[in-house]
Parts: sequence; structure tokens; C-alpha cells
Amino acid sequence: MTSEHVKCLIIGSGPAGYTAAIYASRAGLKPVLYQGAQPGGQLTITTEVDNFPGYPDGVQGPQMMQDLEAQARRFGTDVRYGVVTGVMLSNNSSLDSPHKAIVDEQHEITADTVIISTGAAAKWLGLPSEMRLNGRGVSACAVCDGFFFRGQDVAIVGAGDTAAEEASYLANLCRKVYMLVRRGEMRASKIMQQRVKTLPNVEILWHTETVEVLGEEDVTGVRVRNTETGTEQILDVTGFFVAIGHKPNTDIFKGYLDMDESGYILTEKGSTRTNIPGVFACGDAQDNVYRQAITAAGTGCMAALDAERYLAVLEVGHLQEQYVH
Repeated sequence: MTSEHVKCLIIGSGPAGYTAAIYASRAGLKPVLYQGAQPGGQLTITTEVDNFPGYPDGVQGPQMMQDLEAQARRFGTDVRYGVVTGVMLSNNSSLDSPHKAIVDEQHEITADTVIISTGAAAKWLGLPSEMRLNGRGVSACAVCDGFFFRGQDVAIVGAGDTAAEEASYLANLCRKVYMLVRRGEMRASKIMQQRVKTLPNVEILWHTETVEVLGEEDVTGVRVRNTETGTEQILDVTGFFVAIGHKPNTDIFKGYLDMDESGYILTEKGSTRTNIPGVFACGDAQDNVYRQAITAAGTGCMAALDAERYLAVLEVGHLQEQYVH
């Protein structure tokens, strides 16, 4: 197994990872960034992005990630293909006790600081038609994509707080919102349930499951089934939103980092610091609330600044120790 040592290792790409790389590079940390299994993250499977500042005419998700990657490379980030498959995180605050990461089971990297930007993946129903039309009317983010369905009829799947919030958001933009709930009750909080139920253009279809998303090039409807009667019907919608949750890509850090019950990494309030010194988390790996490209980029900036300050303190202490000895 080959090995090397770096000042700053960034695990994961996307808005958070690339922004962290831009700031870390400009600070002279010479970061190495491994892009992960999905270089560029979730935005690479998104079409138009209209809500990221700096693109007045909008931008395609994949193009935006290429732009961010190019900017990170411009300042000297070593961007690499590869997946970090394991870590050994040190609890000691010392340049003599670096963190370790294994890449693709064949390369070991030791690092003074680690920035985690592995993101989260939306949970899907698993329908072939859902995957085929993803980005062409099928979405897992109403806040990201709802704007494109203004004045149209849409459907949303889910029964939790996120689904209720997104249904409310869509109700402000769309003519009609069908909310598909598998059971006869919702898991959302009482106040969120009440809010959805009082919206005049939201129709909740209880005991309803999705059979197929319809359309060749774009969504033209959705076939649903009543789980009690077996009756099927077609809803004439142009947008299909899935709001059944996200899974953070943080499994390799379990046992080292404090997480919530869903696997999101816990960070100190107002920072990206984790419970392990020198390890910082940003983007959707630690954000179960906003999950936007711009907030991910913001925390990527924070992580790089936190890493820079951490290293400065360590290096001063290291020099002092050498002087004493």
C-alpha cells in the first residue's frame, strides 16, 4: 500500500468540498480532494440551477460543478478521482498524531486536518420510471426545483415534516398539489399536518402508493394505487417530488464522530468543528435542515477557515516545542 502525508485532506466534492478546496488552497494548505463515488455530488444529476448567486441566467448542475472544480484547481487543489473507504481519526491535537484515510483500499493518506464533505443522498422509491425521469420532472427537492412548475399541477410523496414543508412550499407556486401518503395518517408534527390540511390547493390522497411515473421525455402524469381497495388512477401532473428523507454519506466515520440518530455529523454551534480535533464537517453531511447548494458552499468556506486556524495553532505549538528541546 502506498502512502503520503498532506496538510489538508478533503473527502467529497460538491459545493461544500470545492468551496473548502478554494479557500484551503488560497490559504496555502495545499489540499488534496478526493471526489468520491459521485464527483460533484447531487447537483450532477440536476438540470437547471436558478438559485445559486452569480448565475443570472441559471446554470446546468453538472456545468456548475465543473466551474467550481476548475476554480479549485486554479488555486492549486490536487483534485483526484477515488473513494475514501476507511478512516482512522486521531483524538490527539498534535502534528505528530495525524489522521489516516484509506483510498480505494490501496493508498494510505495521513493528514493534519480532514474536511468531510461527503454529502447526503436522497431516498427514492426505486421505480425504474422514477430514475429514468429524474431531473426531467422528478425531483427530491421542492425548494430547488419547485420554481420550474409555477402554475402547474404536481404530486409529492411523503408523510413527514419534510414532505409537509415541501407541500406547503409547492402550494405557493403550483395550481394543484397532490400529497401521496401510504398510510391513513401522517408522521409529520401536528402543526405541520394542520398547515397542509388547511391549504386549499393541496389534496391529500390517503392509503396511496405510486405505481409508475408517466412520460417519455418529461413527466406527464403519475399512476397511483389505493392500498385498501386496489383501485388505480392517473394523476395529470408535470412534476413529481419525492420527500421520503435523505441518508447522509457518513458510514465510514461511525465510531469516531458524534452523529444524530439519522447519521448526520454533529458540529459545534457556529463552526464546522466535530468532536475530533482537526476534523471538520460541512455541507449536507452535517446539515439536515437546509440542504441547499449555497448553504453547503458557505459551510465549506467555514470548514477551510476552521482548518487553517487549527493548523496555525498546532504549528505555533510545534515550533515552541522544538525551541524548548
